[in-house]
Amino acid sequence: MKNLCLPAFSLLVLLLSCAGSGPNPFDSDWDTPFGTPPFDQIRIGHYKPAVLKGIKLENEEIEAIVRNPEAPTFGNTLEALDFSGEYLSRVTNVFDNMTGSMSDDAMQALEKELAPIRSGHRDDILLNAGLFQRIKAVYDGRGSLDLTPEQARLLEETYKRFVRNGANLGDADKAKLRKMNGELSVLSVQFGENILKENNRFELVLDKQEDLAGLPPAAIATAAETAKERGHDGKWAFTLHKPSLIPFLQYSEKRDLREKMFTGYIMRGDHGDELDNKQILTRMASLRVDKAKLLGYPTFADLALENSMAKTPKAVYGLLNQLWTPALKRAADEAAEMRAMIQKEGGNFELKPWDWWYYAEKIKKSRYDLDEEALRPYLEMKNVRKGVFDTATRLFGLRFVERTDIPKYHPDVETFEVRDAADSLIGILYTDYYPRASKSGGAWMSNFREQYKKDGKNIRPVIVNVGNFSKPTADQPSLLSLEEVETLFHEFGHALHGLLSQCTYLTLSGTSVPRDFVELPSQIMENWAFAPEVMKQYAVHYQTGEPIPDALIQKIRKAGLFNQGFATVEYLAASFLDMDWHTLTDSTPKDASAFEKTSLDRIRLMPEIVSRYRSPYFAHIFSGGYSAGYYSYIWAEVLDADAFRAFEKAGLFDPKLAAAFRKNILEAGNTEDPMVLYRRFRGAPPSIDALLEKRGLK
Repeated sequence: MKNLCLPAFSLLVLLLSCAGSGPNPFDSDWDTPFGTPPFDQIRIGHYKPAVLKGIKLENEEIEAIVRNPEAPTFGNTLEALDFSGEYLSRVTNVFDNMTGSMSDDAMQALEKELAPIRSGHRDDILLNAGLFQRIKAVYDGRGSLDLTPEQARLLEETYKRFVRNGANLGDADKAKLRKMNGELSVLSVQFGENILKENNRFELVLDKQEDLAGLPPAAIATAAETAKERGHDGKWAFTLHKPSLIPFLQYSEKRDLREKMFTGYIMRGDHGDELDNKQILTRMASLRVDKAKLLGYPTFADLALENSMAKTPKAVYGLLNQLWTPALKRAADEAAEMRAMIQKEGGNFELKPWDWWYYAEKIKKSRYDLDEEALRPYLEMKNVRKGVFDTATRLFGLRFVERTDIPKYHPDVETFEVRDAADSLIGILYTDYYPRASKSGGAWMSNFREQYKKDGKNIRPVIVNVGNFSKPTADQPSLLSLEEVETLFHEFGHALHGLLSQCTYLTLSGTSVPRDFVELPSQIMENWAFAPEVMKQYAVHYQTGEPIPDALIQKIRKAGLFNQGFATVEYLAASFLDMDWHTLTDSTPKDASAFEKTSLDRIRLMPEIVSRYRSPYFAHIFSGGYSAGYYSYIWAEVLDADAFRAFEKAGLFDPKLAAAFRKNILEAGNTEDPMVLYRRFRGAPPSIDALLEKRGLK
């Protein structure tokens, strides 16, 4: 059935790639279910004129605020600013999602063209002296204002955002900042484009049956389909997309081929060719040093972290160092066990990074009698998705109804109407789970519309979950790995954060929280993924309909701490690398390779493990929003481990605790300080003990 969709879809792509003619769909109300984007009408030619129109409209709205003859008030300044730019947001929310999920050369060229224009518009607002003067007047008089906690938070966050972005600079320095921001925006787009192209151009094409030794039948079948799609009929093609890469590293008995796959993955953006990212990232690092100093901060990390829970680089390094020593010791023990197995099997070679996944899988099977490939038949994607939906139903009373009448941007996309126990509309959820050449790697949550309230109306959000999970084949549906199940639950946690938001102001809505807090709702959801009572509901054999045996669930749980040294070390190494790039005090361009080596040598990263992200493909920090923020996952894991401990004690679906989590975390957005919200939910500050136990590091 999937193949039957392709010819029609190819025609749709051709139509969408043409310049728009006739009315621009962004110029009128969308006559679609729930006002969702009319993807069947939007062409690439519509974006640029709509972005330019949106910029013009928002400039007029800002000018009206600045020229208001009345004295500055919270309503005529802060609220007016928060409600400005609705048209532009509608356009860019669609455009930004499509550049991540439906990109091609034309979209990439347009993204690069619009990046400095959009950056300049953002600077026009944040560096507008008249606008800042009005904001400052309200801020300076805040003591006499009768504001709600949410209004006070909006005032504080807006004022600080303007200051952090140069509102207090003189004209000459503002001009310098504009130039830096414009260049950074283009470099960031280029970095991401290069990685997408690198992901797509690599392929390991095999034509000998013996080269498939050890690989599961599902991985072989997928590789055959991939080869056919890429013009290698009768052969097998493996790519750097995780559903292809990871099974190959786990199961291939051909050590030389594992090395080729692994090397292809870790050398992305590092080939000294047109897709090399080293000069781009070193230029970005230098610009960020100069930007931080211009704004009065010692390092870019100090600037980036000021509005986080961690607050300072010292606090981040403190957490990383606290975890590094026990994690490294655990990983060293794991490596020793692998060397022993290699020796026992008569292997005459040293353990290398491309061996780790393979021997970890063999040890896990030997120790726990757990073969992950044998689990896949119980982890059919639609069943897993129903499992996460059912979890949200039991926790928060939500109901998910598939809607086939909502326009989609790709045949793989599915759409759901989300309602609560009182049958009130919560929002719309899109799921887009399979890899394709037009999609960036990884998994994420985003939105086509955020939640906010205006003129007495609660505007409900339109959310999208994107993944790169194992695709269906001609013979079987999408069967997930344990890691993919965990990722699906993780991204759905982000979706809940966006869907359940009950904020007045767009600036504070949903996931508009500090980076080291935004991962709490996502990471805590992972804990339900493998809870026995949850697995018994969704883990059903796709052929027989039989639920997963209790013995198999127990094996999964017993193996839960396995390989945690490796997982923690590779993650922490990337977090240290991120912080080292962003605590530079000298903007002299660095040699990217030498800098990375020095950073990882300093923490004594063992040679058998490679940092989860090397600098040339570290998209989180060079083309995403996590610069000086990759540590956020482990910071939030302290919170999620501590929070889930409360559920373990009260009951996984305790209604009182679930209601408290929904009210104080999922609905509250950024309306109050995150630690205030967390303590209100938990009744106490978080403890790191639960995290250490969860990762087996205590």
